[in-house]
Amino acid sequence: MSAPPKTVLVATPEEEAAIRAAVRAARGHTVAGPEHVEGLTALLADPQVSDPIYDLPRPITRENVAKWVADSEALRQEGRCILSVSFDEAGKIAGYTRFTVWPERSSAELAGARRADLQNSGAGRQGVASGIAWMFEYLGVRLIGLTAALDNVRSAKAIDGAGFIRKGEVESVRPDGTVRRSLYWELTQDQWVKRHRL
Repeated sequence: MSAPPKTVLVATPEEEAAIRAAVRAARGHTVAGPEHVEGLTALLADPQVSDPIYDLPRPITRENVAKWVADSEALRQEGRCILSVSFDEAGKIAGYTRFTVWPERSSAELAGARRADLQNSGAGRQGVASGIAWMFEYLGVRLIGLTAALDNVRSAKAIDGAGFIRKGEVESVRPDGTVRRSLYWELTQDQWVKRHRL
């Protein structure tokens, strides 16, 4: 998505400050740094991993991934983004998650991928659910918007399964300026609490 959700919320100054502080702290996540560029480049060089994701740096090169990691870290320092990595049992990068946050709107989005050999195991759905819970409970946002390519059935199932409400389609703009039609969902913190706490 990398654009704020359609629904516009306005955070109080205190709420915005708390969200920014939580993003900067990134508790519970391994924040991607220069030491992860090689592993991320290898992960994203696989079209099975990167093709469905419109907002990755293209082409997938070490230089572009290094810039993406550095830009993400600069945004984290502003309280707007967390790029995190996860590892397999051998210590290799198994996936990434990128949380983009609009603190002034108490809103966020989640994007990410797992290595192709780890897909279709159900871990993606579990990862989406964990990420959503963390965004609502730890970051303190009140709204999450998500997108998926029209033909990305796997992501659509995971998003639907997490309780998101379909809100139609949007035009997602890639970093190179091209546009992709995407399915669009939203979920509020109240909706999530009702679904997962009752």
